[in-house]
Amino acid sequence: MRAALLSAVLILAAALAAAQQPPSRRVALSGSMGSRALLVIDGGAPRAVAVGTTVQGVKLVSLNEAQAVVEIDGQRQTLRLGEAAVNLGGTASAGSGTEIALSSDANGHFQANGQINGRGVLFLVDTGATMVAMGQDEAERLGLSYKNGERIGLRTANGNTVGYRISLNTVRVGDVEVHNVAAVVQPQPMPFILLGNSFLTRFQMKRENDTLLLQRRY
Repeated sequence: MRAALLSAVLILAAALAAAQQPPSRRVALSGSMGSRALLVIDGGAPRAVAVGTTVQGVKLVSLNEAQAVVEIDGQRQTLRLGEAAVNLGGTASAGSGTEIALSSDANGHFQANGQINGRGVLFLVDTGATMVAMGQDEAERLGLSYKNGERIGLRTANGNTVGYRISLNTVRVGDVEVHNVAAVVQPQPMPFILLGNSFLTRFQMKRENDTLLLQRRY
């Protein structure tokens, strides 16, 4: 009797936990109307959304001619005009994947939406960067206590400066999650977070035409 009661309680607790999870959304950018993005949410009709406005739990962070940055539950994603809808929010998978496939942009660069410590970011693959690198403003948005890290000297296009070396609990791209990744935070703002070798060296990299394949080593 006690076992049956305990089982029923556990099932009820699991159901309540699942019900409390925020719903995931499928979001696509179908165009723009002046300063508003036309967002298609969960397959519905396009909604004209102004920067800073939230519709159905999806906040428009920024908009330019060909792409928009949206946020839901602290997770940011870049939407590009004409691309398929992406999933945002809800419960993430375990991150136990082993392979990442990235397509190059018109300039031959490889960009990837991902997460740092569970927060959405936009990466730019940079095999010349020793570590994952980001600007101070992005580190603050992610809630990183970078000033507790190791102070190091940095050489930048604007001259020598001081940055902070830290360790990121998790870095995730697609279904692949890597733990304890070294990173550097510099004072100047950066348009992307550089996905450097502290992440990339954990993968076997292979380029096939416009596709970069990353196969996890360990």
